[in-house]
Amino acid sequence: MNKQKLVVLTGAGISAESGLKTFRDSDGLWEGYNVYEVATPRGWASNPSVVLDFYNLRRKDVAKANPNAAHLGLAELEKHFNVHIITQNIDDLHERAGSTHVLHLHGEIFKMRSVHDNTKTYEIRGDIHLGDTAPDGGQLRPHIVWFEEPVPMIEEAAGIASNADIFVVIGTSLVVYPAAGLLNCAPAGIPKFIIDKNIPVTRSFPGLSAIEATATEGVKILTKLLESLKLSKS
Repeated sequence: MNKQKLVVLTGAGISAESGLKTFRDSDGLWEGYNVYEVATPRGWASNPSVVLDFYNLRRKDVAKANPNAAHLGLAELEKHFNVHIITQNIDDLHERAGSTHVLHLHGEIFKMRSVHDNTKTYEIRGDIHLGDTAPDGGQLRPHIVWFEEPVPMIEEAAGIASNADIFVVIGTSLVVYPAAGLLNCAPAGIPKFIIDKNIPVTRSFPGLSAIEATATEGVKILTKLLESLKLSKS
């Protein structure tokens, strides 16, 4: 029996309960930093050492964090569904929880690349320093999609979303594009859910069932709802 395709779009809210602060929270990790200084090509060109220091700290934070019940719950759903996770997060908590199909829209903190080539990446667990170069001679930078940069994986993500049988959004404000637009790529009429402790305005996305809860509690509720859906179809 073919498993239904469950596509899950995750944002910073799912990793917040693992201790990784989010951009939209008042105590978010960006506080004290001008976003244009640490997350744009302009910031990189102006002061690359500040950018490298910022992401070196983020890499340490992620290394210390552990997957939470929401990450683990989504991995567990692979027993019953063909689960594909599209994440806006740069951490590896989905993978460490056991999810096997994870697409990172905005890059990965444990990868780096040359400033001359965004297609070839190298694993990095420590720090990146000014003067660290790739084999092509280019300065190494974090493999992160910054604001004002194109999102190379968006077309692949749109293809995944367009084939969903069920679509779920967890812990994202639905204001960051093009990621938020993936909801509109999902087929009309399929079950769609949004999990967030503060449900964003969803008028642009009709047919969404809201689960107002933290990611960890919300995934528990979702799991029960999905079980009910399966029973009703059987």
